[in-house]
Amino acid sequence: MSAMTPPANQRGAAFPSLPLHFRVPYPVARRRHREFGWRMESSPLPEPGFPAEKPSAGPPAPTHLLVGVTGSVAALKLPLLIQELLKIPGLEVKVVTTERAKHFYNAQEIPVTLYSDEDEWQLWKGRSDPVLHIELRRWADLMVVAPLDANTLAKLANGICDNLLTCVIRAWDLRKPLLFCPAMNTAMWEHPLTAQQVEQLKGFGYIEVPCVVKKLVCGDEGRGAMAEVWTIVERVKRILEERDLPMQS
Repeated sequence: MSAMTPPANQRGAAFPSLPLHFRVPYPVARRRHREFGWRMESSPLPEPGFPAEKPSAGPPAPTHLLVGVTGSVAALKLPLLIQELLKIPGLEVKVVTTERAKHFYNAQEIPVTLYSDEDEWQLWKGRSDPVLHIELRRWADLMVVAPLDANTLAKLANGICDNLLTCVIRAWDLRKPLLFCPAMNTAMWEHPLTAQQVEQLKGFGYIEVPCVVKKLVCGDEGRGAMAEVWTIVERVKRILEERDLPMQS
């Protein structure tokens, strides 16, 4: 053994291990960074005798919009809504869907990441793994729930969180905007509970994009149809301007 080599029982003593709460298993960190677009890379050190260069001002970071979609027939419009939202410069979009909403659209027509209940459970395998509904609420700068059906409206008003979408909203940072776009049959819309539940959501600070009067898919005519896609998109643009969230020119 070389004189420069410390005894086996002393090796590494000069470099004590990190506390447990700083340790993140490499596969978990790698998966988390890949899932949310984060990159793990080191910055080169400046050469001796030269000051470190100031980073050049690059393009502004994108604004993150999370779209929630629930089991109303208005979910048929999800592909069009995403298509129009992606035309807003500097906007990055992800979608969270309920299982019933999947009945109304073709996932192949959604050109962004689409999350459902299955992803919540597949991502989490152990205590050190990320929790998807928390990662999504951290990632998002604002959220739009379109359509918001009567069932999910009732859940949100009463704090029920039994799927990925409702868990994201239950954990939502109330300093960030959340827009909701109700959509249901006219008879359901006119039930006294609906007005109470809408007011409850507005009391949380959520922003209503009101439903409209039209002939519904079921054949009835009256209030209850989801706001038009262009109305929702314009409301998102207004929120971005009012909150001074980044929008690239």
